[in-house]
Amino acid sequence: MTSVDLRKKFQEFFEEKGHKVIPSASLVPKDDPTVLFTTAGMHPLVPYLLGEEHPAGKRLTSIQKSFRTDDIDEVGDETHNTFFEMLGNWSLGDYWKKEAIEWSYEFLTGKKWLGLDKARIAVSVFGGDDDVDRDLESVEIWKSLGIPEKRIAYLGKKDNWWGPPGLTGPCGPDTEMFYWTGVEGAPPQFDPADKKWVEIWNDVFMQFEKTIDGQFVPLKKKNVDTGMGMERMTAVLEGKESIYDTELFLPLIDKARSLGSKQDQKAERIIADHLRASVFLIADGITPSNKDRGYVLRRLMRRAITYGKKIGINDPFTTLLYRNLVEIYGAHYPELKHADKILEELNKEETKFRETLSKGLKLLEKKDKLSGKEAFDLFQSYGFPFELIKELGKEVNENEFQDEFKKHQELSRTASAGQFKGGLTSQSGKVVRLHTATHLMNAALRKVLGEHVFQKGSNINEERTRFDFTHDKKMTEEEKKKVQDFVNDIITRDLPVKKETMPLEDARKLGAIGVFGEKYPDTVSVYTIYDPSSNEIISREFCGGPHVERTGIIGNFKILKEEAVSAGVRRIKAAVE
Repeated sequence: MTSVDLRKKFQEFFEEKGHKVIPSASLVPKDDPTVLFTTAGMHPLVPYLLGEEHPAGKRLTSIQKSFRTDDIDEVGDETHNTFFEMLGNWSLGDYWKKEAIEWSYEFLTGKKWLGLDKARIAVSVFGGDDDVDRDLESVEIWKSLGIPEKRIAYLGKKDNWWGPPGLTGPCGPDTEMFYWTGVEGAPPQFDPADKKWVEIWNDVFMQFEKTIDGQFVPLKKKNVDTGMGMERMTAVLEGKESIYDTELFLPLIDKARSLGSKQDQKAERIIADHLRASVFLIADGITPSNKDRGYVLRRLMRRAITYGKKIGINDPFTTLLYRNLVEIYGAHYPELKHADKILEELNKEETKFRETLSKGLKLLEKKDKLSGKEAFDLFQSYGFPFELIKELGKEVNENEFQDEFKKHQELSRTASAGQFKGGLTSQSGKVVRLHTATHLMNAALRKVLGEHVFQKGSNINEERTRFDFTHDKKMTEEEKKKVQDFVNDIITRDLPVKKETMPLEDARKLGAIGVFGEKYPDTVSVYTIYDPSSNEIISREFCGGPHVERTGIIGNFKILKEEAVSAGVRRIKAAVE
């Protein structure tokens, strides 16, 4: 079974179970400031898991693009990678553990679906602690499906518990499914520490709310959130021990190997993984830079290029692997076919790095041990990330490097580390006011600068809103004042904010706008800010909410800073008082 078949079967199965298929969101989180990237299928659905009504209903399914770098040092082994696809299904206060577990098992083992060997399946459940009892409900469901006691592992919160995202909020136990990948038959006893047992699916049950005093209170509205990794499942279906031996990676690895003069399995896998991730990031509007997401992209590309050098690839090659990626993923992700933009960014970054790579390598060849200052100078002058210097076998004073690093610039080190506090996930009054103010600012920018302005991303916390938009030059002081005055005028007029749920096509006919390049489901939520006395539409956007009911609640709006992000993209930071 191919990866194309897997995607198709997964969506068909859950459509038969009454789920609506929703499109993958961007790798750039639209309204979640707690992470730089979409790191799981549930991230785009956080507002709905917290109580917002989803326009598509209570049963949803998607194949979500996801990205993590917390395991970047393990990329190249059998199962770890940075970009991945998460196949998931959700219940927003509808069905519960019985349906979720039974459907997971049916899809995995049913002859019409994946047809996996039942004798090779094991599961883990939450084993209980001082806060919450053992999840016996899930245990009994698994036993009713024929899973023997010896194939059920009882694990703690570290392994079988989700959330909450912050100090408080929804959380609950999960149950994970594992598949035995060894050549020999699966052992009777399930040992999660045995690497031949590969996790393939996770069902999360959000049944509690953690309070500020650390109590776990049962939720009235319980949600189910599940996720299956495309790469691991493809390896299982193809009978491969490694995800890198599957159709998702082999064409990229073979291409890299054909271009080099030396063979190095780990290097080839890192090149394939990092360039695959880089292309998806660029396709979602990220460009290499020394800040935030752009730094992560730059690090991936430079790491791939350095490993290319290690296997003897001396000429530019990143654009060559792009063609293989389009062949693998283009049918499902049409954004990858924006060749001009993607090839331009790949070529530009590789050319820039190669100009300094050879010089830096020559300097490194002369030393086996570097001070932190020397390592930082290499980073500053030749673009060598600290991690690459270590990976080339050099001994470095890491503490000294970090001291130098902090003195000069603040960079994001990983996609999942998170660097912002608060945000829409808290739904605090200040954040909600800033969210509505951001919609007004978007409308003001389009009015003052022109209708070429579209949102590229936002980041809202208790202190400020950060808004990225398409515009090719610095705003003048007069333009900033006009935007600020426009927003404050609408706030003073105390206009209503109306939410409507409607078909996507109807929303487009009404002139609703959204995030540039974002895909939207067939049914959407639209928030409109309008003047009922004149029917003047101030703002109409696709959005999951939440928002204030009237603009007068927002307070005084003030632009704090306007700056460049990348070519053709500007950023505004603003606050309300």
